Amino acid sequence: MRVVTVPVRGDNYAYLLIDEATSTAAVVDPFDVPKVIAQAEQEGAELTALITTHHHADHSGGNAEFHSTYPDAPVYGGSDNIPALTHLVKDGDTFSVGKNIKVKCLATPCHTRDSICYYVQDITQPEQKGVFTGDTLFLAGCGGMFEGTVPEMHKALSYLGTLPDETVVYTGHEYTKITLAFGAHIDPNAPGMNKLRKLAEESVTTGKSTIGDEKQWNVFMRLDSATIRAVTETQDDLEAMAKLREMKNSFRG
Repeated sequence: MRVVTVPVRGDNYAYLLIDEATSTAAVVDPFDVPKVIAQAEQEGAELTALITTHHHADHSGGNAEFHSTYPDAPVYGGSDNIPALTHLVKDGDTFSVGKNIKVKCLATPCHTRDSICYYVQDITQPEQKGVFTGDTLFLAGCGGMFEGTVPEMHKALSYLGTLPDETVVYTGHEYTKITLAFGAHIDPNAPGMNKLRKLAEESVTTGKSTIGDEKQWNVFMRLDSATIRAVTETQDDLEAMAKLREMKNSFRG
């Protein structure tokens, strides 16, 4: 299994999920289809499927063009709002990419009602595992709650937190400088912050953190921390999540 990052539309990320046994690939959120196709050709991979994290146009905007170019390729997504959808998926559904990659669908409704994260693993090399989180989980941050509630985001991030700590995180946007600034404002001494600061200096940070890292430095996944509770002046996880989101929305650091 190999994951290739394809930056698109400024700060968005598309991905090629390549099964090296068959040289076939699924593309995740291919906003810029010509760029994705060119990258697949460079990698020597045949595009055979499309995976959509949610319906927002900066993620699903290339679906129709992809489907017209590859009409036999399945298009996976979490609702009928996904353009060119052929395979509606729900929590716990699984499918394969090529011969060796197993994909498990994790429903994480909040950013949108149809937000799906995709946990991937190579069955021949099970130590190779990752999760495509769209706009639900960012490196050191989380997405806006545009179509959901604080309890739903808490549930979504807690769900992702049950994945193996070594699971590599592939996010929907390059927001790390912003999320680092907010995280450092809230808890500058959180575990792993020196690693995060160095990582934020790079132009591409996706695929360079793990679920274990996020549980160390992501304030939205550390709601029971004494520091988080003190800064937010809250007594429980949901109050802390709500206050952090409010603070993040107004943060200009």
